[in-house]
Amino acid sequence: MSLVKLSIKGISYSQTQNGAYALILNEVDGERKLPIVIGAFEAQSIAIALEKEIKPPRPLTHDLFKNFAERFDIVVKQVIIHKLVDGVFYSSLICERDKIEEIIDARTSDAIALALRFNAPIFTYKNILDKAGIYLKSNAADSDQGSQEIDDVLSNPETFGHEEESNQSGDVYAKHTLQELNELLDQAVSQEDYEKAAKIRDEISKR
Repeated sequence: MSLVKLSIKGISYSQTQNGAYALILNEVDGERKLPIVIGAFEAQSIAIALEKEIKPPRPLTHDLFKNFAERFDIVVKQVIIHKLVDGVFYSSLICERDKIEEIIDARTSDAIALALRFNAPIFTYKNILDKAGIYLKSNAADSDQGSQEIDDVLSNPETFGHEEESNQSGDVYAKHTLQELNELLDQAVSQEDYEKAAKIRDEISKR
């Protein structure tokens, strides 16, 4: 299976779930976006890593992991989002020490927070992006406005709560028909509501 490189577009605050955030990943050589619902703590850690000027007074959990790994000459070489099951993304850290490679299972939000700190590339498999990627079909004006909203990465630690990571689509869309779900998905994408779009997409995937 071929790997597709991803970049981080930004973090969007959830419009429907208090304390949750949507991490937006971009296909590097394409137009699709991969939204992943993450918890507030992980969103804070990713946002701080994106905002290079922000230096927490004490190491965050992911900073501690990096310091620990560097002390023992362990390097995170890359992150691969390798599986999608019932709306939950599974990822692996590809690590190296003394030219020996090890693969470590990780939550996707944790894996990406570490990838930023190690300047490691992020990949997913083409079939996952085909299944879960969202292609924006809005016009240029709407696209510019939406991009501006997503570019406003939330980085103020005071705005984050302590909710657990959740990628489940929930029961709210279970009663909708497949046609209705696709219409809701198009509407969510046009409104740049990535967190909602991710949940609808996950429900469609279950069907």
